[in-house]
Amino acid sequence: GGRIGYIIFYNFSYYFSNPIDIFKIWEGGMSFHGALIGVIIGTYIYSNKIKVNTFFFLDIIASVAPIGIFFGRIANFINGELYGKPSTLSWSVTFPKVDMISRHPSQLYEALLEGVLLFCILVFIIFKKNIRIGVCSSLFLILYGSFRILAEQFREPDSQIGYLLNLFSIGSLLSFAMILSGLFIILKIKKNEIYK
Repeated sequence: GGRIGYIIFYNFSYYFSNPIDIFKIWEGGMSFHGALIGVIIGTYIYSNKIKVNTFFFLDIIASVAPIGIFFGRIANFINGELYGKPSTLSWSVTFPKVDMISRHPSQLYEALLEGVLLFCILVFIIFKKNIRIGVCSSLFLILYGSFRILAEQFREPDSQIGYLLNLFSIGSLLSFAMILSGLFIILKIKKNEIYK
């Protein structure tokens, strides 16, 4: 899902012209949003096969996903990937493989927001009694999407795309779609359309 998402969302024209490069995963190119879609589809197929509510499994996945996201963003920082915009702040970082400009450590911002803070919020909610199925999944979508949009303000957009309408990165638009999906699920839960 992560690879397919990157191809479709971030560099479709290149991979359409160079289809053999789709298999060169060692050259990088993964998308969180594509991975999310892949996880949802895989969970849906599996839960239907064993006849368990899909949201039961998605809630479990959502509650632990921030741990993996945290380590993924730390790896992005170490590898100098997904680096931030130029900055003069005291904690700005230089990525020598990119250039010698001081930049926001946007990967660390994302690690703290999408990893640590999101995990703490979800754990707090999970340990509340009588939480309904689907709540954790929907809150993950809403909170991750919100945190990602915030972090995107400090991150350089993908060079092959830049900003759409000179305002929005692809990551921000996909995260906005996540927020809308999460709100839709919450409304369904309140109307008792998602059941145990």
